[in-house]
Amino acid sequence: MNIRHIQQKDNPLIHSIIQRSLEAHHLAIPGSAYYDPQLGKLYEHYTADGAAYWVAEDDGELLGGIGIGPFDGDICELQKLYLKPEAQGRGISRQLMDTALSFAAAHYNKCYLETMHQLKTACILYDKYGFQLLDQPLPGSEHSAMDAWYLKDLHK
Repeated sequence: MNIRHIQQKDNPLIHSIIQRSLEAHHLAIPGSAYYDPQLGKLYEHYTADGAAYWVAEDDGELLGGIGIGPFDGDICELQKLYLKPEAQGRGISRQLMDTALSFAAAHYNKCYLETMHQLKTACILYDKYGFQLLDQPLPGSEHSAMDAWYLKDLHK
């Protein structure tokens, strides 16, 4: 298993993984990442300061990825954690989370994320990493279809 920064050649593969995952959970809807304008160009999108996207690959096969992007001041956002179905349950999400949160802690004080309560496995993962469930999204949230919002203090 190799976790590395996204490369331009990964754009179509990670785009497909994200969209297929959202389709499988009936979340190919407006207000979800499915319609993010940068979805097909994540390599380019994550070149900004304070942003990064990593992919997991095994024997040259891209299995999924995770991103950190600036949100508001000292708050970043954990973004687009998706895996192929056959890659789930192998600890890859934890490896991606460790990589992303290490980067986030070096650049930010807090990490925000948005998801759906129906994605129970993801919510359990976020709980295990010390994210606290919020009653409402932080101002500036772009994914109106999400119904679960989490925040983590990166220095506790």
